[in-house]
Amino acid sequence: MPGMNSGLSDTDPTIVAAFRAALLHQGILILAVLVLVAVSWVGVREFVLSARSLPAARGRTAEPSGRRLLRIGFGILWLFDGFLQAQPAMAAGLPSGVIKPAADTSPGWVQHLVNWAGTSWSYHPIEAGAAAVWIQVGIGAWLLFAPAGRISRLGGLVSAGWGLVVWIFGEAFGGLFAPGLSFPLGAPGSALFYCVAGLLLALPDRQWQTARLGRRLLAALGVFFLGLAVLQAWPGRGSWQGAAHGQLGPLAAMVASMASTPQPAFLAGWLRGFQSLDVAHGFAVNLVLVVVMAAIGAVLIGGRPRPVRAALCVGALFCLAIWVLVQDLGFLGGLGTDPNSMIPLGLLAGGGYLAMVRLPATAVPAASAASAESAASAEPAVPAVPAVPAAAAESVPAGPGEPDPVPDPAQPDPVARPGRRAGLHPRPLVRAFGSASVRAVLAAWAVVIVLIGAAPMVLAQASPTADPIIAQAIDGDAAPLDIAAAPFSLTSQAGRPVSLASLRGKVILLTFLDPVCTSDCPLIAQEFRAADQLLGSRASGVELVAIVANPVYRGIAYTRAFDSQEQMSGLRNWLFLTGSLPQLQQAWRGYGIAAQVLPAGGMVAHNDVAFVIDSRGRTRNELDFDPGPGTASSMSSFAAELSEAAGSYLR
Repeated sequence: MPGMNSGLSDTDPTIVAAFRAALLHQGILILAVLVLVAVSWVGVREFVLSARSLPAARGRTAEPSGRRLLRIGFGILWLFDGFLQAQPAMAAGLPSGVIKPAADTSPGWVQHLVNWAGTSWSYHPIEAGAAAVWIQVGIGAWLLFAPAGRISRLGGLVSAGWGLVVWIFGEAFGGLFAPGLSFPLGAPGSALFYCVAGLLLALPDRQWQTARLGRRLLAALGVFFLGLAVLQAWPGRGSWQGAAHGQLGPLAAMVASMASTPQPAFLAGWLRGFQSLDVAHGFAVNLVLVVVMAAIGAVLIGGRPRPVRAALCVGALFCLAIWVLVQDLGFLGGLGTDPNSMIPLGLLAGGGYLAMVRLPATAVPAASAASAESAASAEPAVPAVPAVPAAAAESVPAGPGEPDPVPDPAQPDPVARPGRRAGLHPRPLVRAFGSASVRAVLAAWAVVIVLIGAAPMVLAQASPTADPIIAQAIDGDAAPLDIAAAPFSLTSQAGRPVSLASLRGKVILLTFLDPVCTSDCPLIAQEFRAADQLLGSRASGVELVAIVANPVYRGIAYTRAFDSQEQMSGLRNWLFLTGSLPQLQQAWRGYGIAAQVLPAGGMVAHNDVAFVIDSRGRTRNELDFDPGPGTASSMSSFAAELSEAAGSYLR
């Protein structure tokens, strides 16, 4: 897929250093926001609000145990996934090492869709890598710190939305459209379970007040297991054979691939042992898979608590075996982005069972609610104060992490003023902030983490060009200079004389090209052409100049043919200069160019370099301009580097 790989090593030191610097800077900003919010919250409580203005302890509905399991479990998973995204190889390696392989066997339309995402990542690897880290860390913290209320449900929606993005672009729809769909191999993708969990967390509280939601979730999982059992048993898909005609079957091939990744020796030994078992007894292994999945599915659809509990215990052991012996824990090897599908599936099943058999308490008494809140959130206890009038207590809005209060219509709002809405007045907002719980404040901070992570990537997507750091990683930083540019007097492709003095007053981007080259020179020309487009209206102050770097094929006919081939003729500020051999040799010496004819023919080995000459005729930068692999992202990056260099010297 073009554009999916910048041609860089996954551990390129320039990319890794920039990635770590971005994470560090954004991490410092996130901590600074936390300190600011914490200090403001304490200040409002201590110096603005009196003890009487703080809300009295009230009874509140306990969070259903099934919802709590999903919220905490997937919150921890998102945090873990965020830490995995911070691995050094992720910034440069995820498009070619994770995104592309996930779509390789999918239909063309899936590959094109995934290629768009991979190209976007390759164009902005630092912003994309850092965004993935902080968005996932922020979602995890959001779910953990917001146990109830609108902000908790909103966290579920954000979790589902980001999970959908990962499922489509990172997992290529979990392989649903690829041949060989199989539950042990990871189908239908772990991110799909994140989406389902997020949608469940976003449901209104009343949906969790009956056992209906749990029964429906378990029944859906039962249908899921039955469907995958049918696929696993379907003949002709290779599942019944561990190996055939010297080729490993799908399951054995998956295990062999996972065993080859860097990991502890004992895990690799377990995988190789299971691979040998599958190769020798493929029919029996597949029969066990089919029978267990079908039995679990049938029991879950039945929905009777005791059989369901037994099926879930069997399913937990079954999924654990697949997670260890087939999926190899899912995150080993340096480019693992999550622990694969078994853990999130187990959380969904456990949440469904708890929702079916354990209904939430109707309310927690006020005194016990206050003590529970103090223990759970580590919030300092508020000293006992005289009773607060009912009207004042009910007028305080609930914190973001708490259930919404029910106002008493018989009591007037003491904050509201004639002609103004109370919600728009700063006083109730300050009171709401100061009376919020520790969890509510931390939940708001988690929202900020998500925004800080997403903002740089959104801004980067507005740029049509790749980050210049890709070019810098390939060829290093530009060397700053401030010396008089070497003069030259040559002839343009139109037959007109051109000298350095005749170009005085304009910024010059200068390079040396071989007109019969078929490798680097056409790429460099296209990068100059793209730089001209990036400059836009400012291009009128820039001259793009190339000097022939071939002592044999140096006639005007060759420069014109090169321009026609590379579509450079339409650029008004493009000059491809040539001249007599002594004239060219003088220019080569002036800029340190070594042009040597290769033994195989007329192509020439020469320096791939570009110079930036300011309007006063002084060389200001020398750029190593070896175009590397010539991918879409690297070519765009070199063009961005050129345009930025020229733009910095335009008046």
